[in-house]
Amino acid sequence: MLTRFAPSPTGYIHLGNVRTALVCWLYARKSGGKFMLRLDDTDIERSKEIFVEGIKRDLTWLGLGWDLEMRQSERLARYREVVEVLIKDGRVYACFETEQELDVKRKMQMSRGLPPIYDRAALKLTEEQKQKFLAEGRKPHYRFLMKDESITWNDEVRGPVAFEGKHLSDPIIVREGGSFTYMLPSAVDDADYAITHVVRGEDHVTNTAVQIQMFKAMGKVPPTFAHTAFVKTKEGKLSKREGSEGMQEFREAGIEPLAIASFLAKVGTSDPIEVRASLEELVAEFDMKKFSRSPTIYAPEDIDRLNAKLIHLYTFAKVAPRLKEMGLSAIDESFWNAVRPNLKTVNEVKDWWTICRETLSPEIEDADFAKAAAEILPTGKWDEKTWDIWVNDVKQKTGRSGKTLFMPLRKALTAMEHGPELRNLLPLIGRDKAIARLHGKAA
Repeated sequence: MLTRFAPSPTGYIHLGNVRTALVCWLYARKSGGKFMLRLDDTDIERSKEIFVEGIKRDLTWLGLGWDLEMRQSERLARYREVVEVLIKDGRVYACFETEQELDVKRKMQMSRGLPPIYDRAALKLTEEQKQKFLAEGRKPHYRFLMKDESITWNDEVRGPVAFEGKHLSDPIIVREGGSFTYMLPSAVDDADYAITHVVRGEDHVTNTAVQIQMFKAMGKVPPTFAHTAFVKTKEGKLSKREGSEGMQEFREAGIEPLAIASFLAKVGTSDPIEVRASLEELVAEFDMKKFSRSPTIYAPEDIDRLNAKLIHLYTFAKVAPRLKEMGLSAIDESFWNAVRPNLKTVNEVKDWWTICRETLSPEIEDADFAKAAAEILPTGKWDEKTWDIWVNDVKQKTGRSGKTLFMPLRKALTAMEHGPELRNLLPLIGRDKAIARLHGKAA
């Protein structure tokens, strides 16, 4: 098996792209096959090396290593060669309409309730008319001639799929400036590199029907296709505008790559969406037959939930190198184990450490109230129950309740209005620091 992920380096990849890459990667690994990274960079003006580097960085961060790599920009001569052969075979033909003329045709067809299928007017041009257009300075674009025949395949997700060639418009494969559209280069690459399985979104189903005829025109056997249903936000399909968080945004938010992989590997399948501790587990559970044809909804909190569950599985040995990189090498195993159940990201451990172990200047709203609270701090060993016992005693002694009770204590103990739960912080702060801070001393 050989699968491929084929992003265009005209921007950074987002969740929708990553899902395709992940499914391709899992499919290949489950079958003992290989995974190719193909950079569809035929759009010379918009393709940037910074995006190529970003795509590779993101895939590496996610753990999706590739076995083969290629760039379409290095194969332009090959595409031109195929076009010349198809011209000779009568499957590719030159057209001279301008974009404005084509737009008028489309609008006229749609106003009459007809599908916007190209009318093949270019096939009726005489040689004299073609030469006249060339003399006027018009540059031809080229279309692939669809045959009037049934196009069928058994999709790995959608099941049997059928199209009629006569209902599909002849696609433009070479623009008037000589650049290639997506359609033909993709089919040529899949054929030349013997791609066995193509996994992509359901918006490519019609493209697949067209490309199957292209494979046959080249004398090649089409690969197996799988068109996955969309993962949507409440606003609609994941795109570069909505729900399109890039991997850099997830990294900065402290989201773990395995949380993203766990979500994307399970969303839209018959499996429950639960976190997995390794990519190997996701590989073992992967089965294309589990994917549904129905779209599913993505919400950021889905990944946040999985991320928290994943953090709660992390041993100190696993995070120790990262803590060192964060400048938190003083954190030991006991501290990590104490705060881990309350973390949503590894980054949050810094807040806990600052509050519990570093010196800070408390904010005292009412010195008398703070001292009174300090006088009745429980003695003995502190645990998660200590806070509730102490606060209840303070309430009884001072008559305060609600925000007037909790906020002054929080500010005195943490110098913040918000933060980790005090019932979890108090045992880590310790009695000596707590007394000092309640008395207004930096501790």
